[in-house]
Amino acid sequence: MPESAGRKPSVLFVCIHNAGRSQMAAAWLTHLAGDRVEVRSAGSAPGEQVNPAAVAAMAEVGIDISAEVPKILTVDAVRESDVCITMGCGDTCPVFPGKRHLDWKLDDPAGQGVDAVRPIRDQIKTLVETLIADIAPSEPEATA
Repeated sequence: MPESAGRKPSVLFVCIHNAGRSQMAAAWLTHLAGDRVEVRSAGSAPGEQVNPAAVAAMAEVGIDISAEVPKILTVDAVRESDVCITMGCGDTCPVFPGKRHLDWKLDDPAGQGVDAVRPIRDQIKTLVETLIADIAPSEPEATA
């Protein structure tokens, strides 16, 4: 059986610290797409912990990211992903031919309180919903 036929798309979210935007995006994609998409996130210079304001903002919408840990961006993570979405990491993200690369212009939640993080969280949700519709649309319900 061909591996690519039933293979689900994989998405890598990258920001500098892997502590805010990319963690929220990964959580939204996992929450909204379920097992239809493989989700990764990483940072070019990972922080010590996920931004507490991002954790609080996501908790408000019922998504717990408190156990997540910032991860270092690796060439393998990019190579193994179908779509690489950067969020402010500039030129530090490797680019591979044949991969789909998107750059989402989002404010950095670092050092911000939860009030400032909410609109970023909501903007990320909208972008993730558009991404899902593009790469992993819901299959129509089967009728008997």
